[in-house]
Amino acid sequence: MGLLDGKKAIILGASSGIGWAIAERFAEHGAELIIAARRQE
Repeated sequence: MGLLDGKKAIILGASSGIGWAIAERFAEHGAELIIAARRQE
């Protein structure tokens, strides 16, 4: 069971850098994510 199970998050700027790292960590801890970025990569 993750620390963020059942939580939802919107992360902007998730194509690289801090946004990407935050998205990875939130997902590892069980959060449901909506991510947005300018690049599709």
